[in-house]
Amino acid sequence: MNHTSYFQNKVIWITGASSGIGEELALQLARAGAKLILSARNEEKLHDLQEKLENHNQHRVVPLDLANLSNLSEISSEILGIYQRIDILINNGGVSQRASANETSMEVNRQLMEVNFFGNIALAKAVLPIFRAQQSGQFLVVSSIAGKFGFHLRSIYSASKAALVGYYESLAMEEAPNGIKVTLAYPGKINTPISKSALTASGQAHGAMDRNQATGMPVEECVQQMLEAMAKGKREVLIGGKELLAVYMKRFLPRLFWKIIPKQSAT
Repeated sequence: MNHTSYFQNKVIWITGASSGIGEELALQLARAGAKLILSARNEEKLHDLQEKLENHNQHRVVPLDLANLSNLSEISSEILGIYQRIDILINNGGVSQRASANETSMEVNRQLMEVNFFGNIALAKAVLPIFRAQQSGQFLVVSSIAGKFGFHLRSIYSASKAALVGYYESLAMEEAPNGIKVTLAYPGKINTPISKSALTASGQAHGAMDRNQATGMPVEECVQQMLEAMAKGKREVLIGGKELLAVYMKRFLPRLFWKIIPKQSAT
């Protein structure tokens, strides 16, 4: 199947659309003929992105702060009013971490869980009744290779990404009879600016581009693999380079995993 035709005319809501994977998803999906709802905190960046998209008039900007979703039901009703349906929710918005478990304050732990987990599932809860009424719908949930195993300076980030897996695997089983599909994506090292906005122990932005990100897979290729996995209805997709071997190593050669992984650079 040509995966681009799969997305033609579908109404797709993307969170974290202002940069990185979210921005590239918007660019590729617009080219595939989808109608997009672009969400993130930075409204100005979203409008700049909308102007760059093919058929920019058929897309909408809906600013959203995953840490404060008090108006979420109004937003989903508004989207439904414009498009009459929502076909796909891409839960991509999130924030990373660059601090040890010992240094990270409970306030920062809660902040990360609020954005990466509770904000994420709140969106799922908002669109689920719409998907059920339609008897169709699809979630793309962007977890991380850190959702498969813990790593230096990622304790709460890793926990939040693993929590998404448990939640959406359960939801996928429950909602399959209602025509609802879930694809979980596990990106490894991808060339995006995610490390710049990662939180330090005090909750400040890390502000630096990590070597692991700078030398990672091009974001265009990462997004292409995500979209192909969705079009094929895959339950999960691992995306990245040789770092993905660690996932299989942990499963099949755990003693070797625990020897090698702690020696890898955290940045």
